[in-house]
Amino acid sequence: MLSRWMSGSSRNLDREYNCTVRLLDDSEYTCTIQRDAKGQYLFDLLCHHLNLLEKDYFGIRFVDPDKQRHWLEFTKSVVKQMRAQPPFTMCFRVKFYPTDPAALKEEITRYLVFLQIKRDLYHGRLLCKTSDAALLAAYILQAEIGDYDPGKHPEGYSSKFQFFPKHSEKLERKIAEIHKSELSGQTPATSELNFLRKAQTLETYGVDPHPCKDVSGNAAFLAFTPFGFVVLQGNKRVHFIKWNEVTKMKFEGKTFYLYVSQKEEKKIVLTYFAPTPEACKHLWKCGIENQAFYKLEKSSQVRTVSSSNLFFKGSRFRYSGRVAKEVMESSAKIKRDPPEIHRAGLVPSRSCPSITHGPRLSSVPRTRRRAVHISIMEGLESLRDSAHSTPVRSASHGDAFAAPGRSGRAESSERVAVIADENYSPADSVLPTPVAEHSLELMLLSRQANGAPCSIEEEKESEAGTPAAAEAEEAGGELRALCPGAGGPGAAQAEQVNKFVLSVLRLLLVTVGLLFVLLLLLIVLTESDLDTAFFRDIRQTPEFEQFHYQYFCPLRRWFACKVRAVVNLLIDT
Repeated sequence: MLSRWMSGSSRNLDREYNCTVRLLDDSEYTCTIQRDAKGQYLFDLLCHHLNLLEKDYFGIRFVDPDKQRHWLEFTKSVVKQMRAQPPFTMCFRVKFYPTDPAALKEEITRYLVFLQIKRDLYHGRLLCKTSDAALLAAYILQAEIGDYDPGKHPEGYSSKFQFFPKHSEKLERKIAEIHKSELSGQTPATSELNFLRKAQTLETYGVDPHPCKDVSGNAAFLAFTPFGFVVLQGNKRVHFIKWNEVTKMKFEGKTFYLYVSQKEEKKIVLTYFAPTPEACKHLWKCGIENQAFYKLEKSSQVRTVSSSNLFFKGSRFRYSGRVAKEVMESSAKIKRDPPEIHRAGLVPSRSCPSITHGPRLSSVPRTRRRAVHISIMEGLESLRDSAHSTPVRSASHGDAFAAPGRSGRAESSERVAVIADENYSPADSVLPTPVAEHSLELMLLSRQANGAPCSIEEEKESEAGTPAAAEAEEAGGELRALCPGAGGPGAAQAEQVNKFVLSVLRLLLVTVGLLFVLLLLLIVLTESDLDTAFFRDIRQTPEFEQFHYQYFCPLRRWFACKVRAVVNLLIDT
């Protein structure tokens, strides 16, 4: 029996798991890992495959069955972090945006950052003026198709490319004009470098928005950039706090607190509410990692951070990587021949296509039954009131769809700092990802039947790793996960009771531990022969002598008498 159990345990330890990591160009890297393999092992495999040395800017992201994003922690086991069933699907993404991407040492690193920012532009996370949007898109065109050639690029060729969530014919003409007249002769590497230099100057460079509500219940998107903490409302940046002004971050349940110390000893506490406790914890961990990476001088200065003021309560987390200054110093020491770069070119992409064949996408929603991709405009129209990925929405968001006349006036004035000549907020960047046709129809039908909007956050479904063949069987579970209210109040109450019981048990455990430590210290003081200065000073105090002779000695004699009585009783029997 014992040998059978040991053999079964050894088989579990030796079990291999298949992992698929989706790269920034939408290709896939597949490997197998052991059960106890750490995240660092998988990340090193991936960087070796990419021939990447400046790897500290990147990370691996995955989504749990509850549709919550996570960054893979390199010091922990991959299998223990993945709550989904194997095979595991993850995504390789930029985790820490370089402060100056043009200063990166190797071209391969700049190319990967270029792909990430190009993805940000496509998904609406990188907001900018129309003129800046046209220039960025023209750089992408030059990098991917080279110089303008009338024989290869007929009239309206820029309309076949999808750079933004939505754009107009006027913007397409502007992109083609810049590509024809201003960028001729630029190599792909030069165009990518110019793209990075321009993107770095934008306010939303490096922004990965976390949807929240402020204390007034208004929509807010929190984000961490290389330069500090950012709060977006609608399409405007309402708060920007430098990293050296952030003194503390903590969370309790769904509530996130940011402590700020500004000039003249002015202290501020910003409070925001995340959709779920898990989302709030993810926000807190992202903030701790970004502050450590960009603010500290050395990784030896990193400290373990607690989410609560009480040491026995809350979550504890420690950033485990190098900081930005150390990464730059290490990059300066790289001496090797530049690795060969295999650019994606015109290969269509699942979640961020470079080119979409056919006419410019229409804003009228329609279901495509045989195609894997869903039109961008359909996704925006069906997801604009999302309660899951964007539980709050701004007023400007609805106006962008309800009043095209006003958006036309905004186009002529070009005053609003957004792309696509129209107002939209980070909520508009929520795009559908490739899902099976039947799952999509079930989600849309559920949304219409319940009267409550449900959606998938951008790239979450593709990162979740659910095989397409199993989506039909799991559709009911996915719908319950996508609609947070479907669990009912009973589940929420049970969760609160469980958290309360765990808190009480944790408090009792800590109390018992403290009493045990005090008892050991008391025994050492009274019974040991240690004659250190610390113990000698305590023993010579009148209070300790009174306690020793009036209480401890009688108690010790009584306890010894009882022990002798029990021993004699056992001997007699």
